[in-house]
Amino acid sequence: MAAAYAAVFVAVLTGSPLVRFDWRVAMWRPYRQWPQSHGLLEVLVVAGQRGPTATAALAWLGWHSWRSRSPRPLLVFLVALVLLNVSVGAVKVATGRLGPHHAHAIGSSELFRGGDIFPSGHTANSVVIWGTLAYLAQRHRKAAAALSALAAFVVGLITVYLGTHWFSDVLGGWAAGALVLLALPYCEPFVERLALRVRKLAATLSTDPASGSVPAAATVCGVPADWGPRGRDGQGGSRTRLTPVGAATLGFSSRIPAPRRVSPAGAAVAFHPRVWNERGPPRVTEMSQMEHHFSCVPGVSGMNGWGDADRVGLGAGAPGESWRVL
Repeated sequence: MAAAYAAVFVAVLTGSPLVRFDWRVAMWRPYRQWPQSHGLLEVLVVAGQRGPTATAALAWLGWHSWRSRSPRPLLVFLVALVLLNVSVGAVKVATGRLGPHHAHAIGSSELFRGGDIFPSGHTANSVVIWGTLAYLAQRHRKAAAALSALAAFVVGLITVYLGTHWFSDVLGGWAAGALVLLALPYCEPFVERLALRVRKLAATLSTDPASGSVPAAATVCGVPADWGPRGRDGQGGSRTRLTPVGAATLGFSSRIPAPRRVSPAGAAVAFHPRVWNERGPPRVTEMSQMEHHFSCVPGVSGMNGWGDADRVGLGAGAPGESWRVL
C-alpha cells in the first residue's frame, strides 16, 4: 500500500497520464451531467467530513468504553485520528496542490501553489473512521469491513463529482487511509500501556480514603479513617484499621481490638432497670484498653478517655452529666 501511495504521488509530480485524466474528468464537469443528484450527494459527502463523523464515533466509542469498563476502543480510535491528521496533513502542506475549481493552467499538476487538496481528506477520513469502527467490531466484522469500504469508495467518487478533488487526490486518499488502518495493529502495545495507565488513574481517583463508617474519635478530630472489616479475630469480633496518618494524628496504635459482640438477650438483661440500679452502668470489656490509646488525642480539649458522651456519640445523660468509660 505504501508503494501504491508513492506511485500516485510520483505520477502527479511528474505530470503523467494520470494528471491528464484528472483534467479530462474535471473539464467534463460531472455535477453538470447529473444535476438532479447534486443535492443528495452533497448530503452523503458529510460521511467523509472529519468533524461530524469523528464526533459521532467518539460519542459511540466513549459510551462503549464506559459500558465495557475498557478504555481500549476509545484509545485505538484516538490513535488512528492522530496518525491520520499527522500523515495526511503533512503531505497536504508539502504538496500544496490546488483543486479543480482553483486551477490556473490546463494540463498542470497544480502542485506547490499553496493549496491543500492532495491527498483527499474526505476520502482518507472515511477510510480511517469507518475502517477503525470495523476494526473494533466484536461481531460481524466482515460485514462492517465491507460497509466501511463501500462508504469510502462512495465518498471518494462524490468528491470527484462535486469537483472538489482530482481523481488522483481520491486515489491518494484511499492509499493514505489504508496505511493508517494497516498501522493500527502495530500500535496495540502502546495502546495497552496507555490503557493500563488509564485504569490505574481511574482506580486511584475512585478510591475513597474515608469509606465505610468512621470511628467517633476520628470524626471529632477530622481525620479520615479506613474503617472496614478485616476478618474475624479469635474472639469472634471484627478488627478495625486506621490509616497511618489518622493513627499518627490520634496518637494511638493503628490496630484496636473492637469490643466483643453482645447477644440481644444479654443486652436486654444488662440494661434492665433493676440490674442497672443494683449494679450500676454495665462495664464494657476492653474499653479500658482503648482509653489508654485515646488519652492523648491532640486538639480536643476536655477529652480524658472517651470524654463527654455527647461529644463522641456514646449517648447523652442527664443535663450536666458526662459518662466515662471505666
